[in-house]
Amino acid sequence: MKQGKINACFVGCDRVAANGDTANKIGTSGVAVLAKHYGIPFYVFCPSTTIDFNCKTGQDIKIEEREAEEIKTKFYEKPMAPEGVKCYNPAFDVTDSELITAIVTEKGICRYPYTESLSALFGRDNDDCKKINR
Repeated sequence: MKQGKINACFVGCDRVAANGDTANKIGTSGVAVLAKHYGIPFYVFCPSTTIDFNCKTGQDIKIEEREAEEIKTKFYEKPMAPEGVKCYNPAFDVTDSELITAIVTEKGICRYPYTESLSALFGRDNDDCKKINR
């Protein structure tokens, strides 16, 4: 990105909150932060079924925590951490809506502020979405 060799970032996601925060595999949020820093557009592609208008923000998205053994021993010939080391192994991270250039669905493209654009695209009452996002 720093070298100017990236023109845009495209990612998928597993869930979209009503305010446009998105949950995707670990590392997605970091890519979004870097893209913002370097002025590179960051697009999220998802089916409309991933949009949850009852989920206010990314803070309301329950993040699956996987077993610690997955990153300590599961895929390795020898353990990768000393016995007894505690591990935090979330399956997803949340990308803040302010970092996302657009959310692309099969029904159309939404832009920030997502509370308004998502509700307009999906025929939701914007006042209801504002209540959801308080």
